[in-house]
Amino acid sequence: MTSLDPHRRWLALYVLCAGVLMIVLDTTIVTVALPSIRADLRFTETSLVWVVNAYMLTYGGFLLLGGRLGDLYGHRRLFLAGLVLFTAASLACGLSTAQIPLIAARAAQGVGGAVVTAVALSLIMDLFTADADRAKAMAIYGFTCSGGGALGALLGGVLTSAVNWHAIFLVNIPIGTAAYFACLRMIPRDRVDARATRLDVAGAITITVSLLLAVYAVVNGNEAGWTSGETLSLFGGAIALLVAFIAIESRVAQPLVPLAMFRLRNIIVANIVGVLWAAGMFAWFFISALYLQLVLGYDPFQVGIAFVPSDLVMAAFSVSWSAKIVTRFGLRAPAAAGLLIAGAGLALFARAPVDGGYWLDVFPGMILLGIGAGVAFNPVLLAAMSDVEQKDSGLASGIVNTSFMMGGSLGLAVLAAIAAARTGPSLNAETLTAGYHLAFVVGAIFVAVAAALCYLIRQRTPAAPSTSSVNPAPSERPMTESFMKANV
Repeated sequence: MTSLDPHRRWLALYVLCAGVLMIVLDTTIVTVALPSIRADLRFTETSLVWVVNAYMLTYGGFLLLGGRLGDLYGHRRLFLAGLVLFTAASLACGLSTAQIPLIAARAAQGVGGAVVTAVALSLIMDLFTADADRAKAMAIYGFTCSGGGALGALLGGVLTSAVNWHAIFLVNIPIGTAAYFACLRMIPRDRVDARATRLDVAGAITITVSLLLAVYAVVNGNEAGWTSGETLSLFGGAIALLVAFIAIESRVAQPLVPLAMFRLRNIIVANIVGVLWAAGMFAWFFISALYLQLVLGYDPFQVGIAFVPSDLVMAAFSVSWSAKIVTRFGLRAPAAAGLLIAGAGLALFARAPVDGGYWLDVFPGMILLGIGAGVAFNPVLLAAMSDVEQKDSGLASGIVNTSFMMGGSLGLAVLAAIAAARTGPSLNAETLTAGYHLAFVVGAIFVAVAAALCYLIRQRTPAAPSTSSVNPAPSERPMTESFMKANV
C-alpha cells in the first residue's frame, strides 16, 4: 500500500474513518432511543437491556478474531465484509417491528462492527509508514473513535425526536454503502501470502467463546449480582477457556495469537493503559449524561449539545496538534500528560453540585476531558501498534480494541454499581449526585494510574519485515525509529 500517491492515501483514510465512525456512533446512539424502543416494541426493563447487550456481546467477542482474520485473509477484504454485514444488520434493525428480530440484528451488527474496527487500524498502519503522516493519520483516527461516542448521543436525540427510533439504524445505510464503494476505489487489493492463510480453528473457538462469556458476565453483572452463581460461573468458564487457549497456542505450528507478542513491553503497557483509560472515559460519558438528565433536568437533545465543546476541543487537539506533539516529544510524555488532564476533568465532575450550572460546573470538565483525550489517544494507539510486524498488525489492533472495549464495559459496570451502592434505594437528586461523585472519583483514579503507567512505554526498533513484505523507503521508516533515542 505504500505505492499509493499521497492524495489517494488521505482519501482512503477518510473512507476508513467514515466506516469506523458509523460503528462508534452505534455504541451510544441507541442509548438515547431506548425509551422509545421500549414503548414501541413493549420491552420489559429486563429484556430491554438486550438491545444493548446483544451488540456489546458479539462486538467484544469477535474483535480479536476479526483482527487475526484480517492478517490471514486480507485487511481490505475483511473491512469490506464487515461493512456489508454491519450495513445489512442496520437495515434489519431499522425495519424491525418485534423484539427478537431487533435483538438478533443487533447481534449481527456487533459482529460486523468488530471486524471493521479490528482491521481499520491495521489498514491505516499499512497506508502510512512515514513518521509525520502516520502520526497525523492516527490522530484523525483517534478523534473519530473518541469523539464519535458523544456525537452519537447528539445524533440519537435529534433523529429520535425529529423522526423515530428506526431512523438511528437506517441512517447507517447510505453511510455504509458509500464507504463500501469508496473503499473499493481507494484502497488497493490485499497481497496475502497463501502460505499464511491457515486458521488456528481451536484457538479461534476457545478465545472467542472465552471473550463472549467474559463480556456477558460484565454487562450482566449488575443485574445478576457480581457474587451470584451465574456471574461467577461465567467468569470461571471464561478463565478456563482462556487457559485452554494459551495451552493450544503454545503447541500449534501457526497460532492464532503468537504468545511471544505478549513479551513486547509496549503492547502490554498500552493495553493495560487502554483498559484503565476506557474505564474512566466510559464513566465520564454515561454517568455525566445521567447527571445532566436526572439531576439537572436536561432533555436528550440538550445532553448531546452539552458534549459538543469537548468534541470540538478534542478535534482541535487530535487533528491539528496531536501529531506535532508526538513528533516533538515522543509517545510517553504526551500519553501521560493527556491522561492527567483527562483525570483532572473527571475530578471536576466529582464536585458538580445538585443545583449546578453548565458553564461553571459542567463546561470546565468537558474542556479538560476533550483536551486530554485529544492529546493521549494518538500516542497510546501508536504504542500499542509500534512493536509488531505488519503481518501481525490486525491481531495487535484486535487486542487493543478488545482492551478498550472490555475496560469500558467493566469500568462502566463497576462504577455504576459503586454509584448505586452510594445512592441506595432513594433516587432523589441529592443521593443521585452523591453516587455520581463517588463514581467520578474512582474513574479519575483509574485514569491517574493509567497516566503513571505511561512512563513504562518504551519505543523499540520494530522486527524486520517478513520476506513477503515491501521494505519501506528510507523516508517512510516506521515512527518507532524516530522516537527511540527520546524514549529508551
